[in-house]
Amino acid sequence: MNGTVNLALLGITSLDVLAAGCATPQAILARQHCRLASLLYTLAQGSSLYAHRLRNHLDPSAPLHSLPVIRKTELMERFDEWVTDPAITLKGLRRFTADPQRIGEPYLGRYGVWESSGSSGEPTIFVQDAQSMAINDALESLRRSPLTPGADALAFPGRGERIAFVGVTTGHFASVVQMHRLQSLYPWAAQALRNISILQPLASVVQELNAFAPTLVATYPSVAIALAEQQACGALRIAPHAIWTGGENLSAPVRARVARLLHCAVRDHYGASEFLNIAWECCCGRLHANTDWLMLEPVDDKFRPVPPGHASATTLLTHLGNRVQPLLRYDLGDQITLATRPCACGSPFPVIEVSGRNDPPLQVLGEGGKPVLLLPLAITTVLEEQAGLYEFQLRQRDGKTLELQVPQTGEAVELALARGSQALQDYARVQGSVALTIITRTGIALQRGHSGKVARVVAPCSSSGL
Repeated sequence: MNGTVNLALLGITSLDVLAAGCATPQAILARQHCRLASLLYTLAQGSSLYAHRLRNHLDPSAPLHSLPVIRKTELMERFDEWVTDPAITLKGLRRFTADPQRIGEPYLGRYGVWESSGSSGEPTIFVQDAQSMAINDALESLRRSPLTPGADALAFPGRGERIAFVGVTTGHFASVVQMHRLQSLYPWAAQALRNISILQPLASVVQELNAFAPTLVATYPSVAIALAEQQACGALRIAPHAIWTGGENLSAPVRARVARLLHCAVRDHYGASEFLNIAWECCCGRLHANTDWLMLEPVDDKFRPVPPGHASATTLLTHLGNRVQPLLRYDLGDQITLATRPCACGSPFPVIEVSGRNDPPLQVLGEGGKPVLLLPLAITTVLEEQAGLYEFQLRQRDGKTLELQVPQTGEAVELALARGSQALQDYARVQGSVALTIITRTGIALQRGHSGKVARVVAPCSSSGL
């Protein structure tokens, strides 16, 4: 990737995606097996980390479950052995992602790069080769987008859409990288794409949206419901034909309220930094996994297969298209349930249900007793970027008091908590809150939600439904 899209590769990949959509489940399984064999060859030849891990497991006919599981910690510890291009180093990527001016820029002139948010306690950098980017673009435009008329503009903008991404825009995160990349690839349509930061006051977000008048808004469910309430009270005045959500759980009540207040369709999506388009929502409102380009294994806490209809303890991901930073039986950390029956929509792709993060917004006191909403993704971004805190839990005690807990101890942790407390107070003040008291605690075992992930933001019962 050199700043332009590889049109030939994108065309071939798009045709393959279209063909798979008309295939049988057995034909999709055959695609998986062929691509898995190709991936194993790449691992044996190009990744010294995987070559060592798989030295006794390289039989192409071996079942996937017989191959070893790999975790994020090991991959990050041996990052330079993990990637297959020796020109890519973790040190070089750290320098690259430290510069916000380079968001969306091709790394080494040919690779897409983004960071994970660190929501599982450890941020990671992901590198995408031309094939991986073509897969993402094809899945985005041909499976996710057709649910909303004309929305294939997200892959090929300039067809009448005005697309706003409302989220965290300050880091090299996948969604904002993709928006910057599209603005660079299609400069004639750049004015139809807008990144709007949720770190600013909600009133400013509303003002930007009113001025931009988007036809499509991509955001998190917690932000979508906040915007819907602003529409209900008359502050927000937009008429999108669709809201796209992702990054958090979308509950049925939130979906229904957002759709009713904004008078548009709400379409959910399941993705991760490791694979941006894991599953897309069909016309029946169910998530279908893109198993022509990935393999998902719902497993228990000992990595044994979990049967359909039962929730997994975690999920193993195999990316069948990325050859520069391969992922084979990677512990994704998400809890999924594989459906026992095919979907009524007729898709050959399996249906999954996802139990992910569902942190609530916090409602604190503003000047004059007016309630002020603090969005969970904004809170966690402030703590990650300004304090370097990734493994924490922020609990609300009352309208003026928050408790910030971490499992670690020591002087460095105390300093990080001091930075985090100040950053939280500054962020809340910008939103319009009264001065908050931040209580810090170290050496605390963090509470985990039903998905097995730490609930990073915990609201009192009185505001948990906001």
